[in-house]
Amino acid sequence: MILPISPISLGGITPTTPATDPSSGSGGGGFGKALADSIGKLDQAQTQAEQATQQLATGQTSDVSSVVMQVEQASLEVQLASQIDTKAVGAYQDIFRMTV
Repeated sequence: MILPISPISLGGITPTTPATDPSSGSGGGGFGKALADSIGKLDQAQTQAEQATQQLATGQTSDVSSVVMQVEQASLEVQLASQIDTKAVGAYQDIFRMTV
């Protein structure tokens, strides 16, 4: 029997809301808040994967597939964060090299 493939989640990446006018006073945090939230979610995924691995190693759980899924999801989230970091640094360097 062939099971359907379920879509993967993007982990710490969530759609952003439109930017608000900084002079309006409501703020909302903007890019810094979104970045901090994403890093927090990445850290949480890593912690959950580490806990699942420890539970498997100590015999508290026997579901190997769920542990592997959590570890791989955390790994993919780290790879995505690394790619985003590389692109952001590259964009910054391109802007820095621009002549006015």
